[in-house]
Amino acid sequence: MVRQLGELENDIMTRVWQWNRPVTVREVLLDLQAERDIAYTTVMTVLDKLFRKGWLRRDQVGRAYRYEPVSSREAYTAALMNDAWGTSDNPAAALVHFFGLMSPEQREALRDALRVAALFPAPADPEPSPPDAEPDRAAETRSDTGAHTGGHSERPDGPHSGAGGETGGTAGAGTR
Repeated sequence: MVRQLGELENDIMTRVWQWNRPVTVREVLLDLQAERDIAYTTVMTVLDKLFRKGWLRRDQVGRAYRYEPVSSREAYTAALMNDAWGTSDNPAAALVHFFGLMSPEQREALRDALRVAALFPAPADPEPSPPDAEPDRAAETRSDTGAHTGGHSERPDGPHSGAGGETGGTAGAGTR
């Protein structure tokens, strides 16, 4: 579940997303000071927290860090929308209500997004073979073509799929 950013976190992330380049604490501070009275250490602490939460990556340059976003504002917004939609007992009804709240411009943007999404259909899941199906003995004997299975499962939930057997946690921010 994606946690919504706090007010100051959002103000800082908005700048980092808009600038779309590595930024320093001082750059963010100077921009924020145009709107509010804020200390260098406050900005530094929030940037560090955003780094530790996985929103930012950072590289040390001299004695300072340069921060950049791990993902886009659009990806963050999509994750929030997906989480909100997932809380509904009736997702279809929730979408109908959501569409009712949209402006005409937002509905047109949705139509455009659906047209783009239709150009890139999701890959189809492979059809699983019935559990009582006979194995393909011919494939097991074609070792000269590299088709020998050696008795290993090649099903989507088998040992080569990565399902259930992954270790090492998730790849995330701060690993660079």
